[in-house]
Amino acid sequence: MTALTSPNSPAPLLTLKIDVDTYRGTREGVPNLVRMLTRQRAHATFLFSLGPDHTGWALRRAFKPGFFKKVSRTSVVEHYGIKTLMYGVLLPGPDIGRRCADEMRAVAAAGFECGIHTWDHVRWQDRVRTASPSWTTRMMRFAEQRFNQVFSHPAATHGAAGWQMNAHAFAEHTAAGYAYASDGRSLLRENGELRNPAETPYRVQGSACIQLPTTLPTLDELLGRTIDGVLITTDNIAAHLLKLTEGARRDHVYTLHAELEGQKLAPIFEQLLTGWKAQGYRLASMADHYDKVKDQPLPVFPVSWGEVPGRSGELIVPKV
Repeated sequence: MTALTSPNSPAPLLTLKIDVDTYRGTREGVPNLVRMLTRQRAHATFLFSLGPDHTGWALRRAFKPGFFKKVSRTSVVEHYGIKTLMYGVLLPGPDIGRRCADEMRAVAAAGFECGIHTWDHVRWQDRVRTASPSWTTRMMRFAEQRFNQVFSHPAATHGAAGWQMNAHAFAEHTAAGYAYASDGRSLLRENGELRNPAETPYRVQGSACIQLPTTLPTLDELLGRTIDGVLITTDNIAAHLLKLTEGARRDHVYTLHAELEGQKLAPIFEQLLTGWKAQGYRLASMADHYDKVKDQPLPVFPVSWGEVPGRSGELIVPKV
């Protein structure tokens, strides 16, 4: 696949990090994204969920603050489908890595970087913050072993499910030999702007791995919210995001989802890709981003947590 510019281009990077959470997203959303990105001559990193799809377990979050508000704003049933929401509840959760190995290998064959998202998305997101070292290591190594089985080589990178980690998980990055990952978020203001651009990228204390945190709000965090007096809808969400990146001349990491941008929200993602190219960004993979910053002096922060507008609960952030 031909790069938009040379690796030494002074153009800022718009790194595309694709979280693949579900069986349906892997089967349907991923091939759609591969076709779209190939047409746009864009680089990107696909991060796969490699074990069972237990999306239905997420219904347990109904008692957490902000859950119903997000569900009503983002039409979870419409984007994920009733069947997916029954996995682990009324239907057995399909083993994504076993049943979708061909789809995953096709992504690598098309020239895109592939890495690990998680073993079991819901289990990781709901439990890892307080999990023991043994549980954390076991879950991560399940994913590492399955990735190796699918691709016949170890993974080079990781992006945590739900932006949830713990100190043991960061230590596992060192054991796995990851030079870079994207496990957390940069803190954002209500309008989506970065609170402190100097906080990204960075390293976590006790880990040599460079963190490339997500710096832009995601579609599901924006849709249905009123920001600066404007209701964010599918008609204006692309313009809102492009306004955040216009004229900034700094690198960004955007997290998209195979279940959203790879399916019903694909037209919005097409608008974003076209708009970012017009703004002068190089559409990049996490590996491209790492190559740019690996020799730079970077800040070091402890494991810390913070809230991001439009998303319930706390996420990994550079510092509070």
